[in-house]
Amino acid sequence: MRAVIQRVLAAEVRVDEVTVGRIGPGLVVFLGVGRGDGESTARYLAEKVARLRIFPDEADKMNRSVQDCGGSVLVVSQFTLYGDCRTGTRPSFGGAAPAPEADGLYRYFGQTLREMGLEVATGVFGARMLVDVQNDGPVTIIMDTER
Repeated sequence: MRAVIQRVLAAEVRVDEVTVGRIGPGLVVFLGVGRGDGESTARYLAEKVARLRIFPDEADKMNRSVQDCGGSVLVVSQFTLYGDCRTGTRPSFGGAAPAPEADGLYRYFGQTLREMGLEVATGVFGARMLVDVQNDGPVTIIMDTER
């Protein structure tokens, strides 16, 4: 799995001009599911995201997690994180999991965060989405469970 994680003041995702997910302060997680990923991978990554210390403490040091801050998480599926551009100029997405498998793990990832006590909003798997993000910092972290 691959995730691009942004610390945000607020974020919103819309499909066909309808807001389907919105959060205040917290994290936006753009999530890509790869071939061979499973529930154990999704749980591992969800736990890492929930505990990732990228929020400031009283000394303005990144020492607090989204759980510590009472923040929310917006999870947006993004198979393009598996775009391979090493040859040619058109990305190959052969490393991305097939849609039915990816959708199930995307949902499992969000559910795992909810089970950890986080408020979670999501986009719509496979839809063309418009995502508005107010990146705070900016702080952007990339996680890849294969590395």
